[in-house]
Amino acid sequence: MSIQEARKTEEAREAPAPEATQEPQAQQAQQAPLDTAAQEAFAGRLVGVLNDALLALLAGVGHQCGLFDLLAELPPSTSAEIAGAAGLDERYIREWLGGMVVGGFLEYEPESRTYALPPEHAASLTTAAGTDNLAGMMPYVALLGEVEQQVVRSFREGGGVPYSAYPRFQALQAQESARVYDAALVDTIVPLVPGLTERLRAGIDVLDMGTGQGHAPLVLAQAFPRSRFRGLDRSEEALAVARAEAGRRGVGNVDYVLADSTAVTGEYDLITAFDVIHDLARPAETLAAIAGALREGGTFLMGDIAASSRLEENIGHPLGPALYGFSVFYCMTTSLSTGGAGLGTVWGQQTAERMLREAGFTDIATASVEGDPLNVYFIARRSSAAS
Repeated sequence: MSIQEARKTEEAREAPAPEATQEPQAQQAQQAPLDTAAQEAFAGRLVGVLNDALLALLAGVGHQCGLFDLLAELPPSTSAEIAGAAGLDERYIREWLGGMVVGGFLEYEPESRTYALPPEHAASLTTAAGTDNLAGMMPYVALLGEVEQQVVRSFREGGGVPYSAYPRFQALQAQESARVYDAALVDTIVPLVPGLTERLRAGIDVLDMGTGQGHAPLVLAQAFPRSRFRGLDRSEEALAVARAEAGRRGVGNVDYVLADSTAVTGEYDLITAFDVIHDLARPAETLAAIAGALREGGTFLMGDIAASSRLEENIGHPLGPALYGFSVFYCMTTSLSTGGAGLGTVWGQQTAERMLREAGFTDIATASVEGDPLNVYFIARRSSAAS
C-alpha cells in the first residue's frame, strides 16, 4: 500500500459515516408526509399553465389574422367558409379553430361542423372592444419567447438582453397604447390633473418622454391646437414613424427629437411619461432632468404600473405573474443590458414616490382610472410649485 493510499484509508476511518450525517434529514423528511391532494392540485395547475400558454399563442395568431373580428360578424360557419371569408389557408384555420374550441373561446356544432364566437367572448377579443380587447396583448407572449435563450444566458452570465433584440416591440406597444390614448387620454387621463384641460386649451409647452412612435403627443396635439408638443425618444426608427403619422394627419403643433432621456433641453409647463420610467437605464437621473426642465408651476404626469414595491402585497394582483414575466423578459433585462438600474416592471408605487421626492418633487399625488387595474398616475410638482 502506498503512502497516499494509507492516508486515504485513515481519513476514511476518521470521517463520519454518510448515513450518520444524513440521518436527521431523512428522519425529518419521513416526519413530513406528502400532502397528495396538494401535490395533485398543483400538478393540475401546471397542466393549466401549459394549456393557457399555448392558448395565448393561438389567440395572438387569431388577433393578428383578424379572425376574432371576422367571427364576430359571421353566422355559425364551417372552417372552409371562415377560411374563404378571411382569405387564409383552410388547414391552418381548421387546426386553429380546434384549439379555440377545446380552449373555450369558440362554440362548435358537430352535426353542421360550424364554429361561432359568443358575443360575451367577443367583448374581450375584438377590435370593437377597444381597451377591453385582451387578445391584443397575446402577441407579446410570442415576442418575449423569441428572446428566451438570451434571457437564460443572462441568468447565467449577468447583463441583459439589448433593446435591439425586440424588433417588433415598438409596433406592438404602439398598437396597444394607441387604444388607450384614443379612448382615454384627452377625456379621462388629462382631467386627473386639476385645471390641466383648461391650460392645454389656452396653450402651453408639453414634452412626452420615451414617446416611442409618438401617439400620445399626437392625440393631445390634435385635441389642443393652441399648445405645443414635443416627443423625445432614443429610437430614430420609432420617431420616423411618429413624424410620418403627424405629417399624414397634417398636425403642425407637434415635433419629435432624438435624445437620451437624461438630456432634456428647453423648459416645459407639462412633461408626461407613460409606462417608460421603469424601463430606463438611468431613471433617477431622468427624473432629476424632468424636474429641472419644468417651469415654475409646471406638472409632471407619470403613468406607470399599479403595483406595490413589496412582493407580499402583489400576491393576488390580477396581472401579477404577467408583470413579473414582462420584467424578466423585457423591462428589467433591457435596462441591465446597458448597465442600467434594472428597476423592473414592478418597481412599485412606494419606490416611485421615493424617487420622485429624491428628484426634487415635493407635491406628489396619485390617481387611477376606473376599470383600469394596470395603471396608476402620479401628479408631481416641485416645491416652488407647491408653495
